[in-house]
Amino acid sequence: MPKAQTVTREGVIAGAIGATTVAVWFFFVDVIARHALFTPTVLGRGLISVLGGPPYSDMTSVIVYTLFHYAVFFAVGILLAWVVNRAETEPHVLVIFMLLFIIFELGFLGITAVLSETSLARLAWYQVAAGNVLAALGMGWYLWRAHPALRAEFAKAVEGEG
Repeated sequence: MPKAQTVTREGVIAGAIGATTVAVWFFFVDVIARHALFTPTVLGRGLISVLGGPPYSDMTSVIVYTLFHYAVFFAVGILLAWVVNRAETEPHVLVIFMLLFIIFELGFLGITAVLSETSLARLAWYQVAAGNVLAALGMGWYLWRAHPALRAEFAKAVEGEG
């Protein structure tokens, strides 16, 4: 299979794992709080509002947000798959990516904290952080398993040999 197809396929699979993990996580959080689909409803309303659309029903908001959620995760998954494939020949790329990932996550948590003062107040930062960690672990696990040679290359990069 050509490299571009491999990256796209792996990225879409990794993205689907991440998006589904977050969706299932928040579904359980919402069910435990006795407000099924609260999170995608609120996020969908916010997304539609940011895009300048009129208010829609709760189900339409959930569908709009879910489509957006999966599209973003597919894009992130493809980027991650590209990095992993590149890291097989240039291990330092993975270490740099990991540092950028940590910076991104800290920034994302900061934005979540700011947004918790708005209509998203019932979305606690730690719930968002847990969902992100679970998604990252799922996506990382899939790509780690798909690239067994990466372990040795990563060890070289961390030790400064790559």
